[in-house]
Amino acid sequence: MAENAHHSLRFLGATETVTGSRYLVSAGQTRILVDCGLFQGYKLLRDRNRLPFPVDPASIDAVVLTHAHLDHSGYLPALVRDGFSGPIYSTSGTAELSALVLLDSGHLLEEEVRFAQKRGSSRHTHPQPVYTVKDAERSLESFRVTRFDEEFEIDGQLRATLVPAGHILGASQVRLNVGGTTVHFTGDLGRVRDPLMRAPRRLGAVDVLVTESTYGNRTHPKADPEQALGEIVSRVAKRGGVVMIPSFAVGRAETLLLHLSRLRKKGAIPDIPVYLNSPMAVDASLIYRSHQGEHRISASEFEAMYSLATLVHTVDESKLLNLRGGPMVVISASGMLEGGRILHHIEAYGSDPRNAIVLSGFQAGGTRGAALARGERSLRIFGRDVPITAEVIQMESLSAHADSDELIEWMRAADRAPAMTYITHGEPDAANDLRIRLKRSLGWEARVPEFLETVDLAHPR
Repeated sequence: MAENAHHSLRFLGATETVTGSRYLVSAGQTRILVDCGLFQGYKLLRDRNRLPFPVDPASIDAVVLTHAHLDHSGYLPALVRDGFSGPIYSTSGTAELSALVLLDSGHLLEEEVRFAQKRGSSRHTHPQPVYTVKDAERSLESFRVTRFDEEFEIDGQLRATLVPAGHILGASQVRLNVGGTTVHFTGDLGRVRDPLMRAPRRLGAVDVLVTESTYGNRTHPKADPEQALGEIVSRVAKRGGVVMIPSFAVGRAETLLLHLSRLRKKGAIPDIPVYLNSPMAVDASLIYRSHQGEHRISASEFEAMYSLATLVHTVDESKLLNLRGGPMVVISASGMLEGGRILHHIEAYGSDPRNAIVLSGFQAGGTRGAALARGERSLRIFGRDVPITAEVIQMESLSAHADSDELIEWMRAADRAPAMTYITHGEPDAANDLRIRLKRSLGWEARVPEFLETVDLAHPR
């Protein structure tokens, strides 16, 4: 490993939480950021989105982005607005999906402020969004597309390579050569047997590893998610209910439609209407379709998926769903119930025990989804408490994140043990449990870094 005290890594986010992924790598006078995500969940964390960035954005030379999900990309518009003027490197899939995700985020942030002003619920006289649609548009001009497995130079001492991570379209692991030291970031690591995405690339030989730990303290159920989903839909349809599935518009919506279309084809679910109420998910599907080589879905299966669902575009069409009643399936954003059209559906249907809410992915602490997952049966929606008597099911088998066993097996296949593994992007228990497993199962040096901590890459400890 290179002996250079000026090569450092600073953790600006994703410590003690699964959100806000931001890693600052310094090599001499060069500074790059790996990911630039929004903090989500608890108010204490969300408030960090409004604080000045821990370093001057103008002092950062480049951003390397692992994928388009907001907890990895969502702060980019604010970074650019506040002075960052360098390139944002990503795969083409990530760049195309980021255009959808960041513009939608800007719109929702502006809408949030308008709603607070209308209700008078903000403690600020003139509340401002974290950023605007215009900020998001401007940030998209900085994207520079790079191909998987093609090393690119950021400066003389810093080179980067993006390798496939699975998880969602365009998602990459980031491998940096920092003055001779290899630093590897998992980003969000996908699953070997994911029905939608291809398996993540194996690790190889690295000096320092920065790994996610979203499911670091648990394994996904072994049950077939397709069969489980079919049983839920059939059960709820039989009682005339509505199946509401809060879903991430990018990645999860495609997986859900794939399973539902396969179930319908083999007659395993009744012939009830399926609605995809997420314009962003519809747009994302077109991007998935144009990157055929990155995922497992054939063109004919794509046709089947999208002919199954009625695509809901306008707000008026969305409102009509709240009057329609069951039986039906409604897939709508957001995945952790933090906003979007799904909240209107839960407000309309959540208080009827014939209906069901299917939580289809990880629920970060402090979100409405996490509250439901731990058994709370009242949600604060649009300023009022909505009692939830609908059936609530958490389907972790649908997750696009590697679980604890899958992370360990992926690391076990490495060519050698890294000098240090830093465990990030997980709730405290998940990160700590993965640290213990790494030491006991693989004998690796591993630890959980603190927020804003800086480590020397020449002597990681």
